[in-house]
Amino acid sequence: MAELRRASQASEDSQTAADFIREQLHLEAEAREALPYQFDTCTRPLGAIRQSLFSCLTCNPPPPDSSAPYTAAGVCYSCSISCHGEHTLVELFGKRNFVCDCGTSRLPETAPCQLQINSKTGLKGGVTGEEPAQGNRYNQNFRNRFCGCGEEYDPNQEKGTMFQCLGLGYAEDGGCGEDWWHPECIIGMSREDYKRYVEEEKARKTEISPKKETENVKRESNTEPTGEQSRDQAVTDEPRAAIEEEEDDDTPLPPGFPDEDDFDHFLCYKCVERHPWIKRYAGAPGFLPPVFHRPSTGSPADLGPSSAPSEPTSVDSKKRKAEDDAPEETSPSLLSATPAVKRQKSVHPSTTLPPVPESSDIPCRCDVLPPAPSAPLSLFLKADFRTHICHCPSCFPLLKPHPQLLEEEETYEPPVSEDGDATNGSASIGTGSIYDRGEAAFSSMDRVRAMQGAMAYAHLKDSLKAFLQPFAESKTAVGAEDIKAYFEKLRGDEQGIREAKGGAEAGRKGDGEGGGGEGDNRREQSGY
Repeated sequence: MAELRRASQASEDSQTAADFIREQLHLEAEAREALPYQFDTCTRPLGAIRQSLFSCLTCNPPPPDSSAPYTAAGVCYSCSISCHGEHTLVELFGKRNFVCDCGTSRLPETAPCQLQINSKTGLKGGVTGEEPAQGNRYNQNFRNRFCGCGEEYDPNQEKGTMFQCLGLGYAEDGGCGEDWWHPECIIGMSREDYKRYVEEEKARKTEISPKKETENVKRESNTEPTGEQSRDQAVTDEPRAAIEEEEDDDTPLPPGFPDEDDFDHFLCYKCVERHPWIKRYAGAPGFLPPVFHRPSTGSPADLGPSSAPSEPTSVDSKKRKAEDDAPEETSPSLLSATPAVKRQKSVHPSTTLPPVPESSDIPCRCDVLPPAPSAPLSLFLKADFRTHICHCPSCFPLLKPHPQLLEEEETYEPPVSEDGDATNGSASIGTGSIYDRGEAAFSSMDRVRAMQGAMAYAHLKDSLKAFLQPFAESKTAVGAEDIKAYFEKLRGDEQGIREAKGGAEAGRKGDGEGGGGEGDNRREQSGY
């Protein structure tokens, strides 16, 4: 009986090689889906580019006081995995004109860059203390603080969609530096008022739902459906119920905020105030009517219209209509799996930077636009807004410092990680399966190191075969504890290996009583 119990326990704690390989392949597939790009090359040699950045809070923990001095640093996608994979990171998404800070003096020497070439050794890794790029610009996002409210971002608590400003100014210049904004903060509603508004909207929907159900019951009671109709109705009701349940979980946009499908980019009131000449485009072709920043002091109902009284009649009517229809027509938004939702690129982006106009005969489109409002406002831009911006000799100098207003920006993305192919040598270290990565590393070694690696592998294979032979002869499963004990002994000398093999064989030949004697003296070690 004791032997049967031991065999049963061993089978529960063990798995076949096929099961193990299948599980590993499944985990590797999930990893490739979560991390689709290769992460074996740092972007620092590429210079200043627009790229996805991460801030490491483990290496550079921000002080509790948001106004206290702080040495910010941003690392590229590859370094966030290869050099800071076990750290607490904040995903900042795209930032323009930025050089990766990994391996520079902005990060501690305890976290060297493992992807750059060390100038002292000539080898990859161990890079610290490099001079950081002088052109890098930092804002509060690197402290894990976002929006005009300056709150810390908590993906477990945050609900709704945040929008990234196109950015016409840096934080030190009065702009926002491509910050991410809550929709309620854009219009001036406090976060507390917005939470109350959301609760009121949910309560209103809850009150409407029972009335609809009662009306449906009365309507159905007047007509007796046939059996076939009942089955069809049950099938069609299931997706409708799922849709209604999903809609109930959505977070509505605040009143007066544009529908997400109506704009492609947005400029916050900070950047607009920093460059007030762009205010005149509010309500013009390619631009939505202005959304004014009017800080609220009471309930959401006290927010009032988001357009200023001095606006022209045509713009006022558009804003009033948007506000009046907002509770019904504004599509709700969901917080995505990523910390925030990025806007989609324009369907027809410009591919070349327009030349500087030389002729003075080009009419200025701004002459037909209404005067710029004086109140702080945010602008919401349609996908084709660039084709409507004036490029006359007077206006073009205002656009030239902001190439994002002239052409669609491209954010650098590392090469997509593909399944390694050891037969053609296309596998790269850091991508593909574990087997493919080993093959790629082996093929890239010099002859001496490759021979040493092959000899070490052969020695391990022979040792492992000697250890597994007793299990094969007795037709018993290899338990997890057996493997753990074997590798514990493997860290010692050859005598320890023989003891591990002999102990495993003796345990199989015993009668089960005291079979775990050696196991009682085993010490757990980390890493398994």
